[in-house]
Amino acid sequence: MTDQILLSTTLLTLTILVLAAISIWQVAKIFQMSQPRIESSEIAGDKDNRFNGKLMLAFLFFIYILTFYSFWSWGDVLLPESSSEHGYIYDNLMWITFAVIFFVQTITQALLHYFAYKYHGREGQKALFYPDNMKLEIAWTIIPAIVLAVIILYGLYTWSKIMMFEENEDALVVELYAQQFNWKARYAGDDGVLGDANVRFLQDFDGRNLVGIDYTDPNGYDDVVVQELHLPVDRDVIFKMRSQDVLHSAYMPHFRAQMNCVPGMITEFKFKPIKTTEEMRNDPEVISKVEKINKIRSEKSKELTKIGEEPLDPYVFDYVLICNKICGASHYNMQMKIVVETPEEFEKWYSEKETFAQIIQQ
Repeated sequence: MTDQILLSTTLLTLTILVLAAISIWQVAKIFQMSQPRIESSEIAGDKDNRFNGKLMLAFLFFIYILTFYSFWSWGDVLLPESSSEHGYIYDNLMWITFAVIFFVQTITQALLHYFAYKYHGREGQKALFYPDNMKLEIAWTIIPAIVLAVIILYGLYTWSKIMMFEENEDALVVELYAQQFNWKARYAGDDGVLGDANVRFLQDFDGRNLVGIDYTDPNGYDDVVVQELHLPVDRDVIFKMRSQDVLHSAYMPHFRAQMNCVPGMITEFKFKPIKTTEEMRNDPEVISKVEKINKIRSEKSKELTKIGEEPLDPYVFDYVLICNKICGASHYNMQMKIVVETPEEFEKWYSEKETFAQIIQQ
Protein backbone atom coordinates (compact mmCIF):
# COMPACT_ATOMS: atom_id res chain seq x y z
CA MET A 1 0.00 0.00 0.00
CA THR A 2 2.84 2.38 0.87
CA ASP A 3 4.56 1.57 -2.45
CA GLN A 4 1.33 2.31 -4.35
CA ILE A 5 0.89 5.63 -2.55
CA LEU A 6 4.54 6.49 -3.20
CA LEU A 7 4.21 5.62 -6.90
CA SER A 8 1.02 7.67 -7.23
CA THR A 9 2.62 10.63 -5.46
CA THR A 10 5.72 10.39 -7.67
CA LEU A 11 3.66 10.27 -10.86
CA LEU A 12 1.55 13.20 -9.73
CA THR A 13 4.65 15.21 -8.81
CA LEU A 14 6.29 14.47 -12.17
CA THR A 15 3.10 15.42 -14.00
CA ILE A 16 2.95 18.75 -12.17
CA LEU A 17 6.62 19.43 -12.88
CA VAL A 18 6.21 18.63 -16.59
CA LEU A 19 3.13 20.83 -16.88
CA ALA A 20 4.89 23.62 -14.99
CA ALA A 21 7.90 23.37 -17.31
CA ILE A 22 5.65 23.51 -20.39
CA SER A 23 3.82 26.52 -18.95
CA ILE A 24 7.08 28.36 -18.26
CA TRP A 25 8.35 27.55 -21.75
CA GLN A 26 5.10 28.82 -23.31
CA VAL A 27 5.19 32.04 -21.27
CA ALA A 28 8.82 32.61 -22.27
CA LYS A 29 7.94 31.99 -25.91
CA ILE A 30 5.02 34.42 -25.78
CA PHE A 31 7.20 37.02 -24.11
CA GLN A 32 9.87 36.54 -26.78
CA MET A 33 7.36 36.88 -29.60
CA SER A 34 5.84 39.99 -28.03
CA GLN A 35 9.12 41.87 -28.19
CA PRO A 36 9.33 44.43 -31.03
CA ARG A 37 11.45 43.37 -34.00
CA ILE A 38 12.59 45.28 -37.01
CA GLU A 39 12.11 42.28 -39.23
CA SER A 40 11.47 38.64 -38.63
CA SER A 41 11.65 35.68 -40.92
CA GLU A 42 10.58 33.14 -38.27
CA ILE A 43 7.65 31.27 -39.85
CA ALA A 44 6.42 27.87 -38.74
CA GLY A 45 7.19 25.31 -41.42
CA ASP A 46 5.67 21.93 -42.21
CA LYS A 47 8.05 20.22 -39.82
CA ASP A 48 7.00 22.47 -36.92
CA ASN A 49 3.31 22.03 -37.70
CA ARG A 50 3.63 18.24 -37.92
CA PHE A 51 5.48 18.18 -34.60
CA ASN A 52 2.86 20.35 -32.88
CA GLY A 53 0.06 18.19 -34.31
CA LYS A 54 1.71 15.06 -32.91
CA LEU A 55 2.10 16.80 -29.55
CA MET A 56 -1.65 17.53 -29.49
CA LEU A 57 -2.42 13.88 -30.26
CA ALA A 58 0.06 12.71 -27.60
CA PHE A 59 -1.53 15.03 -25.04
CA LEU A 60 -4.95 13.57 -25.88
CA PHE A 61 -3.72 10.07 -25.06
CA PHE A 62 -2.01 11.41 -21.94
CA ILE A 63 -5.18 12.93 -20.45
CA TYR A 64 -7.18 9.77 -21.24
CA ILE A 65 -4.57 7.51 -19.67
CA LEU A 66 -4.40 9.79 -16.62
CA THR A 67 -8.20 9.73 -16.32
CA PHE A 68 -8.49 5.94 -16.47
CA TYR A 69 -5.53 5.54 -14.11
CA SER A 70 -7.25 7.83 -11.59
CA PHE A 71 -10.44 5.74 -11.75
CA TRP A 72 -8.45 2.53 -11.38
CA SER A 73 -6.30 3.77 -8.48
CA TRP A 74 -8.78 5.81 -6.46
CA GLY A 75 -12.22 4.60 -7.56
CA ASP A 76 -12.66 2.71 -4.30
CA VAL A 77 -12.42 5.82 -2.12
CA LEU A 78 -15.99 6.84 -2.98
CA LEU A 79 -18.65 6.63 -0.29
CA PRO A 80 -20.50 3.32 0.08
CA GLU A 81 -24.15 2.96 -0.84
CA SER A 82 -26.39 5.53 0.83
CA SER A 83 -27.89 4.76 4.24
CA SER A 84 -30.89 7.06 3.89
CA GLU A 85 -34.17 6.60 2.06
CA HIS A 86 -33.63 9.59 -0.23
CA GLY A 87 -29.93 8.87 -0.88
CA TYR A 88 -30.45 6.79 -4.02
CA ILE A 89 -32.13 9.79 -5.74
CA TYR A 90 -29.17 11.98 -4.88
CA ASP A 91 -26.70 9.36 -6.12
CA ASN A 92 -28.65 8.87 -9.37
CA LEU A 93 -28.51 12.61 -10.05
CA MET A 94 -24.78 12.68 -9.39
CA TRP A 95 -24.01 9.72 -11.67
CA ILE A 96 -26.27 10.95 -14.48
CA THR A 97 -24.66 14.39 -14.36
CA PHE A 98 -21.20 12.85 -14.22
CA ALA A 99 -21.94 10.53 -17.17
CA VAL A 100 -23.20 13.41 -19.34
CA ILE A 101 -20.19 15.61 -18.51
CA PHE A 102 -17.72 12.76 -19.08
CA PHE A 103 -19.37 11.78 -22.38
CA VAL A 104 -19.34 15.34 -23.74
CA GLN A 105 -15.81 16.00 -22.50
CA THR A 106 -14.50 12.79 -24.05
CA ILE A 107 -15.96 13.56 -27.48
CA THR A 108 -15.08 17.26 -27.57
CA GLN A 109 -11.51 16.71 -26.39
CA ALA A 110 -11.02 13.87 -28.89
CA LEU A 111 -12.27 16.02 -31.78
CA LEU A 112 -10.30 19.07 -30.66
CA HIS A 113 -6.96 17.29 -30.43
CA TYR A 114 -7.51 15.00 -33.43
CA PHE A 115 -8.45 17.92 -35.71
CA ALA A 116 -5.40 19.84 -34.51
CA TYR A 117 -3.32 16.85 -35.62
CA LYS A 118 -5.09 16.01 -38.89
CA TYR A 119 -5.52 19.55 -40.17
CA HIS A 120 -2.20 21.02 -39.08
CA GLY A 121 -0.77 23.73 -41.32
CA ARG A 122 0.80 22.65 -44.60
CA GLU A 123 2.61 24.77 -47.14
CA GLY A 124 0.28 25.87 -49.91
CA GLN A 125 -2.84 24.73 -48.08
CA LYS A 126 -5.61 27.22 -47.36
CA ALA A 127 -8.34 26.78 -44.77
CA LEU A 128 -11.92 26.67 -46.06
CA PHE A 129 -13.79 29.61 -44.58
CA TYR A 130 -17.46 29.34 -43.60
CA PRO A 131 -18.95 32.72 -42.70
CA ASP A 132 -21.95 30.95 -41.14
CA ASN A 133 -23.69 27.61 -40.99
CA MET A 134 -27.25 27.86 -39.74
CA LYS A 135 -27.79 24.11 -39.28
CA LEU A 136 -24.57 23.69 -37.30
CA GLU A 137 -25.30 26.70 -35.10
CA ILE A 138 -28.83 25.44 -34.39
CA ALA A 139 -27.47 21.98 -33.52
CA TRP A 140 -24.81 23.16 -31.07
CA THR A 141 -27.27 25.57 -29.46
CA ILE A 142 -30.42 23.43 -29.20
CA ILE A 143 -28.83 20.10 -28.18
CA PRO A 144 -26.81 21.47 -25.20
CA ALA A 145 -29.82 23.57 -24.15
CA ILE A 146 -32.07 20.49 -24.09
CA VAL A 147 -29.49 18.42 -22.17
CA LEU A 148 -28.92 21.18 -19.61
CA ALA A 149 -32.68 21.75 -19.23
CA VAL A 150 -33.24 18.04 -18.53
CA ILE A 151 -30.44 17.97 -15.94
CA ILE A 152 -31.71 21.16 -14.26
CA LEU A 153 -35.32 19.93 -14.18
CA TYR A 154 -34.23 16.57 -12.79
CA GLY A 155 -32.14 18.43 -10.20
CA LEU A 156 -35.14 20.55 -9.19
CA TYR A 157 -37.28 17.43 -8.94
CA THR A 158 -34.64 15.77 -6.75
CA TRP A 159 -34.27 18.87 -4.57
CA SER A 160 -38.03 19.26 -4.07
CA LYS A 161 -38.47 15.55 -3.28
CA ILE A 162 -35.80 15.79 -0.57
CA MET A 163 -36.50 19.27 0.83
CA MET A 164 -40.29 19.56 0.61
CA PHE A 165 -41.68 17.67 3.58
CA GLU A 166 -44.47 17.89 6.09
CA GLU A 167 -43.97 17.25 9.77
CA ASN A 168 -45.79 14.22 11.12
CA GLU A 169 -46.45 12.95 14.62
CA ASP A 170 -44.36 9.81 14.16
CA ALA A 171 -41.20 11.71 13.16
CA LEU A 172 -38.38 12.16 15.64
CA VAL A 173 -37.56 15.85 16.09
CA VAL A 174 -33.89 16.62 16.77
CA GLU A 175 -32.09 19.94 17.00
CA LEU A 176 -28.44 20.08 15.93
CA TYR A 177 -26.63 22.84 17.77
CA ALA A 178 -23.32 23.99 16.25
CA GLN A 179 -20.59 25.97 17.95
CA GLN A 180 -16.85 26.28 17.54
CA PHE A 181 -15.83 23.44 17.56
CA ASN A 182 -18.37 20.81 18.62
CA TRP A 183 -21.91 19.60 18.06
CA LYS A 184 -24.74 19.00 20.49
CA ALA A 185 -28.09 17.35 19.79
CA ARG A 186 -31.39 18.13 21.49
CA TYR A 187 -34.32 15.73 21.29
CA ALA A 188 -37.88 16.95 21.58
CA GLY A 189 -39.45 15.08 24.49
CA ASP A 190 -42.70 13.15 24.65
CA ASP A 191 -44.62 16.22 23.42
CA GLY A 192 -42.63 16.17 20.16
CA VAL A 193 -42.00 19.93 20.43
CA LEU A 194 -38.68 21.61 21.08
CA GLY A 195 -38.68 24.35 23.67
CA ASP A 196 -37.60 27.87 22.77
CA ALA A 197 -33.87 28.52 23.03
CA ASN A 198 -31.50 31.47 22.84
CA VAL A 199 -27.76 31.94 23.28
CA ARG A 200 -28.49 34.43 26.08
CA PHE A 201 -29.51 31.50 28.33
CA LEU A 202 -26.29 29.49 27.92
CA GLN A 203 -24.87 30.59 31.27
CA ASP A 204 -28.03 29.76 33.23
CA PHE A 205 -27.89 27.07 35.92
CA ASP A 206 -24.12 27.27 36.33
CA GLY A 207 -23.45 26.52 32.67
CA ARG A 208 -25.57 23.34 32.60
CA ASN A 209 -27.92 24.85 30.00
CA LEU A 210 -25.75 23.59 27.13
CA VAL A 211 -27.88 24.82 24.22
CA GLY A 212 -29.60 27.82 25.84
CA ILE A 213 -33.09 26.38 26.46
CA ASP A 214 -35.59 28.97 27.68
CA TYR A 215 -36.65 27.69 31.13
CA THR A 216 -39.87 29.74 30.94
CA ASP A 217 -41.13 27.61 28.03
CA PRO A 218 -42.78 24.40 29.31
CA ASN A 219 -42.15 22.67 25.97
CA GLY A 220 -38.45 22.54 26.83
CA TYR A 221 -38.77 20.71 30.15
CA ASP A 222 -38.77 17.24 28.56
CA ASP A 223 -36.05 18.04 26.01
CA VAL A 224 -32.92 15.88 26.16
CA VAL A 225 -29.45 17.23 25.27
CA VAL A 226 -26.68 14.82 24.28
CA GLN A 227 -23.26 14.88 22.61
CA GLU A 228 -23.64 11.58 20.74
CA LEU A 229 -26.45 11.34 18.21
CA HIS A 230 -28.60 8.19 18.28
CA LEU A 231 -31.25 7.55 15.62
CA PRO A 232 -33.81 4.73 15.26
CA VAL A 233 -33.70 2.93 11.91
CA ASP A 234 -36.65 3.24 9.49
CA ARG A 235 -38.11 6.30 11.22
CA ASP A 236 -38.32 9.83 9.83
CA VAL A 237 -36.01 12.29 11.57
CA ILE A 238 -36.61 16.04 11.30
CA PHE A 239 -33.51 18.07 12.03
CA LYS A 240 -33.73 21.70 13.13
CA MET A 241 -30.33 23.36 13.05
CA ARG A 242 -28.89 26.34 14.90
CA SER A 243 -25.47 27.94 15.20
CA GLN A 244 -24.12 29.72 18.25
CA ASP A 245 -21.35 31.70 16.59
CA VAL A 246 -20.36 31.44 12.90
CA LEU A 247 -21.66 29.74 9.78
CA HIS A 248 -21.36 25.95 10.06
CA SER A 249 -22.57 23.17 7.79
CA ALA A 250 -24.03 19.95 9.17
CA TYR A 251 -22.79 17.24 6.83
CA MET A 252 -23.71 13.56 7.22
CA PRO A 253 -22.03 12.00 4.17
CA HIS A 254 -23.34 8.44 4.54
CA PHE A 255 -26.91 9.78 4.56
CA ARG A 256 -26.30 12.22 1.67
CA ALA A 257 -27.47 15.04 3.93
CA GLN A 258 -26.08 18.54 4.35
CA MET A 259 -27.57 21.78 5.61
CA ASN A 260 -26.02 25.09 6.69
CA CYS A 261 -26.34 26.15 10.32
CA VAL A 262 -26.82 29.91 10.27
CA PRO A 263 -26.54 32.17 13.35
CA GLY A 264 -29.86 33.80 14.17
CA MET A 265 -32.09 31.44 12.19
CA ILE A 266 -33.28 27.81 12.12
CA THR A 267 -32.75 25.60 9.08
CA GLU A 268 -34.44 22.23 8.56
CA PHE A 269 -33.77 18.90 6.91
CA LYS A 270 -35.47 15.51 7.04
CA PHE A 271 -34.36 12.00 6.18
CA LYS A 272 -35.02 8.40 7.16
CA PRO A 273 -32.04 6.16 8.05
CA ILE A 274 -32.47 2.69 6.54
CA LYS A 275 -29.34 0.87 7.76
CA THR A 276 -28.16 0.43 11.32
CA THR A 277 -24.54 1.00 12.26
CA GLU A 278 -24.12 -2.75 12.76
CA GLU A 279 -25.52 -3.50 9.29
CA MET A 280 -23.06 -1.06 7.74
CA ARG A 281 -20.16 -2.62 9.63
CA ASN A 282 -21.11 -6.01 8.16
CA ASP A 283 -21.49 -4.68 4.61
CA PRO A 284 -18.80 -6.21 2.33
CA GLU A 285 -18.01 -2.87 0.69
CA VAL A 286 -17.56 -1.16 4.06
CA ILE A 287 -15.48 -4.09 5.37
CA SER A 288 -13.16 -3.70 2.39
CA LYS A 289 -12.76 0.04 2.98
CA VAL A 290 -12.12 -0.48 6.71
CA GLU A 291 -9.45 -3.09 5.95
CA LYS A 292 -7.74 -0.69 3.55
CA ILE A 293 -7.78 2.12 6.13
CA ASN A 294 -6.46 -0.15 8.89
CA LYS A 295 -3.64 -1.36 6.65
CA ILE A 296 -2.53 2.25 6.21
CA ARG A 297 -2.94 2.93 9.95
CA SER A 298 -0.93 -0.18 10.80
CA GLU A 299 1.98 0.94 8.63
CA LYS A 300 1.79 4.42 10.13
CA SER A 301 1.75 2.92 13.63
CA LYS A 302 5.03 1.11 12.93
CA GLU A 303 6.64 4.44 12.06
CA LEU A 304 5.23 6.02 15.24
CA THR A 305 6.46 3.24 17.54
CA LYS A 306 9.95 3.55 16.09
CA ILE A 307 10.15 7.14 17.35
CA GLY A 308 8.60 6.28 20.71
CA GLU A 309 5.05 7.52 20.10
CA GLU A 310 1.75 5.73 20.70
CA PRO A 311 0.43 3.63 17.80
CA LEU A 312 -2.88 4.48 16.12
CA ASP A 313 -6.00 2.65 17.22
CA PRO A 314 -7.66 0.42 14.60
CA TYR A 315 -10.43 2.17 12.70
CA VAL A 316 -14.00 1.00 13.31
CA PHE A 317 -16.77 2.24 11.03
CA ASP A 318 -19.18 4.76 12.51
CA TYR A 319 -21.61 7.20 11.00
CA VAL A 320 -20.40 10.72 11.60
CA LEU A 321 -21.64 14.31 11.58
CA ILE A 322 -18.97 16.78 10.49
CA CYS A 323 -18.78 20.47 9.71
CA ASN A 324 -18.38 21.17 5.99
CA LYS A 325 -17.56 24.86 6.38
CA ILE A 326 -14.11 26.16 7.27
CA CYS A 327 -15.23 27.67 10.56
CA GLY A 328 -11.93 28.22 12.36
CA ALA A 329 -8.68 26.69 13.56
CA SER A 330 -10.16 23.41 14.84
CA HIS A 331 -12.70 22.98 12.05
CA TYR A 332 -11.13 19.63 11.07
CA ASN A 333 -12.00 18.16 14.48
CA MET A 334 -15.63 19.34 14.65
CA GLN A 335 -17.50 16.06 14.44
CA MET A 336 -20.00 13.95 16.33
CA LYS A 337 -20.58 10.20 16.29
CA ILE A 338 -23.95 8.99 14.98
CA VAL A 339 -25.38 5.63 16.03
CA VAL A 340 -28.27 4.15 14.05
CA GLU A 341 -29.92 1.31 15.92
CA THR A 342 -33.15 -0.62 16.24
CA PRO A 343 -36.16 1.18 17.78
CA GLU A 344 -35.86 -0.97 20.90
CA GLU A 345 -32.19 -0.11 21.36
CA PHE A 346 -32.93 3.56 20.79
CA GLU A 347 -35.75 3.63 23.37
CA LYS A 348 -33.52 1.93 25.94
CA TRP A 349 -30.71 4.45 25.33
CA TYR A 350 -33.10 7.41 25.37
CA SER A 351 -34.78 6.33 28.62
CA GLU A 352 -31.43 6.58 30.41
CA LYS A 353 -30.95 10.28 29.55
CA GLU A 354 -31.86 13.18 31.82
CA THR A 355 -34.41 15.75 30.69
CA PHE A 356 -33.79 19.49 30.93
CA ALA A 357 -36.18 19.67 33.90
CA GLN A 358 -34.14 17.05 35.78
CA ILE A 359 -30.86 18.85 35.02
CA ILE A 360 -31.96 22.27 36.30
CA GLN A 361 -33.33 20.73 39.52
CA GLN A 362 -29.92 19.33 40.51
